[in-house]
Amino acid sequence: MLAVFFGLVSVVALIGGLAATSAPDAYTRYTMPSWAPPADLFSPVWTVLYAVLAVAGWTYWRTDGENQGFAAYGIGLLFNLMWISLFFAGGSTRVACVDIILLDLTVVITIGLFYRRSRVAALLLLPYLAWLLYTTALNVAIIALNDTP
Repeated sequence: MLAVFFGLVSVVALIGGLAATSAPDAYTRYTMPSWAPPADLFSPVWTVLYAVLAVAGWTYWRTDGENQGFAAYGIGLLFNLMWISLFFAGGSTRVACVDIILLDLTVVITIGLFYRRSRVAALLLLPYLAWLLYTTALNVAIIALNDTP
Protein backbone atom coordinates (compact mmCIF):
# COMPACT_ATOMS: atom_id res chain seq x y z
CA MET A 1 0.00 0.00 0.00
CA LEU A 2 2.91 2.35 0.57
CA ALA A 3 3.69 2.03 -3.15
CA VAL A 4 0.06 2.92 -3.94
CA PHE A 5 0.31 6.12 -1.90
CA PHE A 6 3.64 6.99 -3.51
CA GLY A 7 2.08 6.27 -6.89
CA LEU A 8 -0.92 8.49 -6.22
CA VAL A 9 1.17 11.37 -4.96
CA SER A 10 3.67 10.86 -7.81
CA VAL A 11 0.89 11.25 -10.37
CA VAL A 12 -0.08 14.57 -8.77
CA ALA A 13 3.60 15.62 -8.68
CA LEU A 14 4.16 14.59 -12.31
CA ILE A 15 1.08 16.37 -13.65
CA GLY A 16 1.87 19.36 -11.46
CA GLY A 17 5.44 19.36 -12.71
CA LEU A 18 4.23 19.43 -16.29
CA ALA A 19 1.92 22.34 -15.45
CA ALA A 20 4.76 24.16 -13.70
CA THR A 21 7.21 24.09 -16.59
CA SER A 22 6.68 27.85 -16.85
CA ALA A 23 7.61 28.37 -13.18
CA PRO A 24 11.01 29.92 -13.97
CA ASP A 25 9.23 32.41 -16.25
CA ALA A 26 6.92 33.38 -13.39
CA TYR A 27 9.91 34.57 -11.43
CA THR A 28 10.86 36.90 -14.25
CA ARG A 29 7.28 37.87 -15.13
CA TYR A 30 6.15 38.83 -11.64
CA THR A 31 7.54 41.29 -9.16
CA MET A 32 8.34 39.14 -6.13
CA PRO A 33 8.48 40.12 -2.47
CA SER A 34 11.94 40.28 -0.91
CA TRP A 35 11.25 37.12 1.07
CA ALA A 36 10.43 34.98 -1.98
CA PRO A 37 12.62 31.88 -2.22
CA PRO A 38 14.90 31.29 -5.18
CA ALA A 39 13.14 29.47 -8.03
CA ASP A 40 15.44 26.46 -7.75
CA LEU A 41 14.29 25.80 -4.17
CA PHE A 42 10.75 24.79 -5.13
CA SER A 43 11.54 21.47 -6.79
CA PRO A 44 13.54 19.93 -3.92
CA VAL A 45 11.11 21.20 -1.29
CA TRP A 46 8.10 19.81 -3.15
CA THR A 47 9.87 16.48 -3.72
CA VAL A 48 10.40 16.03 0.02
CA LEU A 49 6.89 17.24 0.85
CA TYR A 50 5.28 14.87 -1.66
CA ALA A 51 7.23 11.95 -0.16
CA VAL A 52 6.11 12.92 3.35
CA LEU A 53 2.54 13.34 2.09
CA ALA A 54 2.59 9.78 0.74
CA VAL A 55 3.98 8.40 4.01
CA ALA A 56 1.31 10.32 5.97
CA GLY A 57 -1.48 8.81 3.86
CA TRP A 58 0.00 5.32 4.23
CA THR A 59 0.44 5.79 8.00
CA TYR A 60 -3.20 6.79 8.28
CA TRP A 61 -4.28 3.83 6.13
CA ARG A 62 -2.43 1.46 8.47
CA THR A 63 -4.78 2.53 11.28
CA ASP A 64 -7.86 1.47 9.30
CA GLY A 65 -8.47 5.15 8.68
CA GLU A 66 -11.94 6.51 8.23
CA ASN A 67 -13.34 7.40 4.82
CA GLN A 68 -13.65 11.06 5.84
CA GLY A 69 -9.88 11.27 6.35
CA PHE A 70 -9.21 9.67 2.97
CA ALA A 71 -11.74 11.95 1.29
CA ALA A 72 -10.10 15.05 2.75
CA TYR A 73 -6.66 13.73 1.75
CA GLY A 74 -7.84 13.14 -1.83
CA ILE A 75 -9.55 16.52 -2.07
CA GLY A 76 -6.33 18.10 -0.84
CA LEU A 77 -4.36 16.38 -3.59
CA LEU A 78 -6.87 17.68 -6.13
CA PHE A 79 -6.65 21.26 -4.80
CA ASN A 80 -2.85 20.95 -4.86
CA LEU A 81 -2.88 19.92 -8.50
CA MET A 82 -5.38 22.65 -9.36
CA TRP A 83 -3.26 25.36 -7.73
CA ILE A 84 -0.18 24.44 -9.72
CA SER A 85 -2.21 24.37 -12.92
CA LEU A 86 -4.04 27.63 -12.20
CA PHE A 87 -1.01 29.58 -11.06
CA PHE A 88 1.56 28.46 -13.59
CA ALA A 89 -0.19 27.00 -16.64
CA GLY A 90 -3.35 29.10 -16.33
CA GLY A 91 -1.63 32.29 -15.27
CA SER A 92 -4.51 33.12 -12.96
CA THR A 93 -2.98 34.17 -9.65
CA ARG A 94 -6.29 35.30 -8.17
CA VAL A 95 -8.17 32.07 -8.88
CA ALA A 96 -5.07 30.15 -7.76
CA CYS A 97 -5.18 32.11 -4.50
CA VAL A 98 -8.76 31.04 -3.83
CA ASP A 99 -7.74 27.47 -4.58
CA ILE A 100 -4.73 27.49 -2.25
CA ILE A 101 -6.81 28.93 0.58
CA LEU A 102 -9.23 26.03 0.08
CA LEU A 103 -6.21 23.71 0.05
CA ASP A 104 -4.97 25.19 3.33
CA LEU A 105 -8.38 24.59 4.93
CA THR A 106 -8.56 21.08 3.51
CA VAL A 107 -5.15 20.20 4.93
CA VAL A 108 -6.14 21.55 8.35
CA ILE A 109 -9.27 19.37 8.22
CA THR A 110 -7.19 16.40 7.06
CA ILE A 111 -4.77 16.88 9.95
CA GLY A 112 -7.70 16.92 12.38
CA LEU A 113 -9.20 13.78 10.89
CA PHE A 114 -5.85 11.98 10.75
CA TYR A 115 -5.12 12.97 14.36
CA ARG A 116 -8.15 11.01 15.58
CA ARG A 117 -6.53 7.79 14.33
CA SER A 118 -2.82 8.54 14.12
CA ARG A 119 -0.92 11.39 15.68
CA VAL A 120 2.10 10.45 13.55
CA ALA A 121 0.09 10.75 10.31
CA ALA A 122 -1.24 14.14 11.42
CA LEU A 123 2.19 15.41 12.47
CA LEU A 124 3.68 14.34 9.16
CA LEU A 125 1.34 16.80 7.45
CA LEU A 126 2.53 19.81 9.47
CA PRO A 127 5.57 20.64 7.27
CA TYR A 128 3.28 20.42 4.23
CA LEU A 129 0.83 22.83 5.87
CA ALA A 130 3.64 25.21 6.83
CA TRP A 131 4.92 25.31 3.23
CA LEU A 132 1.38 25.77 1.91
CA LEU A 133 0.80 28.72 4.23
CA TYR A 134 4.08 30.25 3.06
CA THR A 135 3.05 29.65 -0.56
CA THR A 136 -0.35 31.21 0.16
CA ALA A 137 1.35 34.32 1.54
CA LEU A 138 3.60 34.39 -1.54
CA ASN A 139 0.56 34.08 -3.83
CA VAL A 140 -1.15 36.99 -2.03
CA ALA A 141 2.03 39.09 -2.23
CA ILE A 142 2.34 38.44 -5.96
CA ILE A 143 -1.24 39.63 -6.45
CA ALA A 144 -0.54 42.74 -4.37
CA LEU A 145 2.72 43.57 -6.18
CA ASN A 146 1.53 42.89 -9.71
CA ASP A 147 -1.38 43.69 -11.94
CA THR A 148 -2.46 40.07 -12.30
CA PRO A 149 -5.65 38.35 -13.45
